[in-house]
Amino acid sequence: MKTKTHKTKSAPGLEIQSSNHQPAAPVQTPEPVPTPEQTPEQAPLPRIDFARRQANRELTTDQLLSLLRTEAPRFYELAEVVGKWVWIQFTEKQPREITASLAQFGFHWNNTRQTWQHPCGALSQGSPGDPRAKYGSRHAADLQPA
Repeated sequence: MKTKTHKTKSAPGLEIQSSNHQPAAPVQTPEPVPTPEQTPEQAPLPRIDFARRQANRELTTDQLLSLLRTEAPRFYELAEVVGKWVWIQFTEKQPREITASLAQFGFHWNNTRQTWQHPCGALSQGSPGDPRAKYGSRHAADLQPA
C-alpha cells in the first residue's frame, strides 16, 4: 500500500510530517520565559473576607456611600450612582490591592461596561443599553463633600 508523506520545514530544526494514514507529529512549543513582573516572589493576592463582602453587597446605596466616605475616600470621589447601583470606573487597569478592596466592599467587575458595579441590594438580570439613560446618574462627591 502506498502512502503519501510530506515533509516540510516550518522553522529551523522543526520537521512536521503528515500523511493520510498517520496523525501529524505534535509541534513542540518552547516554554514561555517569565518576565520580571511574573517572578515567583510576587506577593500573594490580598485575602477577601467573603462574609463581609456578602454583607456589603446588601447595603443600600446611602449605606454604601457612607461606608466609602469613611473607609475609602478615593473610591467615594469616583463613585457614580446609577439608579440604586454604584459604579466606579477607572481609566487604566488598577493594581491587585485596589481590585481586592473593591471586591471586599462588594463590587464586581462588569466586563461589558468596563466598570466596577455594586448592586446596593437591588439585584437584577441586567438590561440592554446604558442604564444611565433610563435611571440617570450622579456622582456622590458632587452631592455631599467627603
